[in-house]
Amino acid sequence: MSIARRGLLGSLATLLSGCSPASVLNMTVPKQGYGLQADIPYGDGPRRTLDLYTPEQPRADGKAVIFFYGGSWDSGRKGDYLFVAQALASRGLTVIVPDYRLYPEIRFPAFIEDGAQATRWAVDKVGADKLFVAGHSAGAEIASMLCANTPYLSKVGVDRLKLRGLIGLSGPYDFLPLKSAKLIDIFGGADNPAIQAITFAQAPLPPALLIHGTADTTVYPRNSEHLAAAWRAAGATVDLKLYPDVGHIDVVAAFSDLLHKRATTREDVLDWIDTH
Repeated sequence: MSIARRGLLGSLATLLSGCSPASVLNMTVPKQGYGLQADIPYGDGPRRTLDLYTPEQPRADGKAVIFFYGGSWDSGRKGDYLFVAQALASRGLTVIVPDYRLYPEIRFPAFIEDGAQATRWAVDKVGADKLFVAGHSAGAEIASMLCANTPYLSKVGVDRLKLRGLIGLSGPYDFLPLKSAKLIDIFGGADNPAIQAITFAQAPLPPALLIHGTADTTVYPRNSEHLAAAWRAAGATVDLKLYPDVGHIDVVAAFSDLLHKRATTREDVLDWIDTH
């Protein structure tokens, strides 16, 4: 790797650290292949809005993805994930990227309840049988909690078993006990099993794709390994992909054309969508 390349990746890693938005990647994103309707309300308040990306050449099967970004439950903006949405929408998928309320305004489970409301909007738009629920890092925790055997979606009138599947990228699913004072405050205690998807990995479950980098020191790969094992134990379909020497941010950054060689995330997600 050249010095210039290493410097670029180092700068991007700094911008992306802690799952913060990566607007620098959006500067490299092609402007064609999709239409964007921004700031559509799905609930009350400025954080309960979403962006809808409509493909110029939609797939015949009408498949769609709702994507929840990461940010440690206290940061993130939907507009900074254009690079993810473009990668999917330019390949024919309808893409929904919601904002959700953040700490310290709210605490668990408000961000999951927001995710449920956004998913309800997406289901009304595209149909549950066409929708994949995806997320990275904290967003993968939201996505997994919606797809696991929990009541969050049923409370908003969505049958989670009709969803096409779960796509979890570098997610915390089995991460107790909490040690950070901030996380203990967000989740209302250090050892509450109700905050993690592995607690609710009980039949019936939708299919799942779990992706993790083995060099991830922000959210350890064992989270995806343990959830995959629990998904299988419940008799559900799950595919686990572990990327050697790939870090926490690389997994999502690889959706972009600029950094797609860092990991095969984009290709693996699209292939999995094709076959599910």
